[in-house]
Amino acid sequence: MQYRRFGRTGWNVSEIGYGMWAMGGQWAGSTDAESLASLRAAAESGCNFFDTAWAYGEGRSERLLGQLLKESPRRRLHVATKVPPKNFIWPARPEHRIDATFPPAHIREYAEKSLKNLGVDTMDLLQFHVWDDGWAADDRWQRAVDDLKREKLIRAFGISVNRWEPTNVAKALRTGMVDAVQVIYNIFDQAPEDELFPLCRELDVAVIARVPFDEGTLTGALTKDSKWPAGDWRATYFVPENLIPSVERAEKLKALVPPGSSLPDLALRFILSEKTVSTTIPGMRERSHVVQNISASDGRGLPASLLGELRKHRWDRKPTSWSQ
Repeated sequence: MQYRRFGRTGWNVSEIGYGMWAMGGQWAGSTDAESLASLRAAAESGCNFFDTAWAYGEGRSERLLGQLLKESPRRRLHVATKVPPKNFIWPARPEHRIDATFPPAHIREYAEKSLKNLGVDTMDLLQFHVWDDGWAADDRWQRAVDDLKREKLIRAFGISVNRWEPTNVAKALRTGMVDAVQVIYNIFDQAPEDELFPLCRELDVAVIARVPFDEGTLTGALTKDSKWPAGDWRATYFVPENLIPSVERAEKLKALVPPGSSLPDLALRFILSEKTVSTTIPGMRERSHVVQNISASDGRGLPASLLGELRKHRWDRKPTSWSQ
């Protein structure tokens, strides 16, 4: 496992982190026993950055991570979680105000809930789960975050940016309150390179690259006929207007996979070739996923010629009713 500096926090985090969304019950086929086995395997393999959220099963994912923390007192595992918006609407909308999303009392309430679920006195990174930059100048959330830091309930603060809105956080970053930003970045979603990444370098803000496999299309396993059971989040995300072009674009990438490699490995190595990224957080519901994903962290980047070809597959999308 290779490690990278996590912005101005100075932490050394594994460049392959662990995304725990699927452990909250929104994805079919996930069991707590398999989730715990995968978490343990990741920690044993050198993964030390785990990203969860209260919204992932109303604390279920956090409690699973808390069990790993309890079992691993000698390992330095970095914990990141998220406060849900008070109105529980994803993504944030411009017409919403702080009173409806992150009023101070709500921020503290969910920080304390997460601390209890995790079984810790202090968490490394607390993030807002949605964001609109129209809230940046409202000093109420700033004071709430500052109080949590001062009381040593959190070490750092971050924002998870809405899907396909990588610049909708610039004002917040300029406040100096934000230590980390979580954004969708992968072979298709290259837009963060334009404005967000340069600003993060300027301000020494850590970057967490989420959705490295484009919710599954960049694994190469989906087809135009893929179906999911009721209750699985992917059933509402992969509507035909999304699933069909996603699969078609992924199919075109397969010709670029080097011999002996795989499309998921190529997807991770593309992200890791961007030095602004501190860590990327693939979902790993099974131990086989852990082994496969962590193997991409070996210090070997992609050739410039291959990166150049992958840049041709950039896909700029706009938020829609189904993109959530």
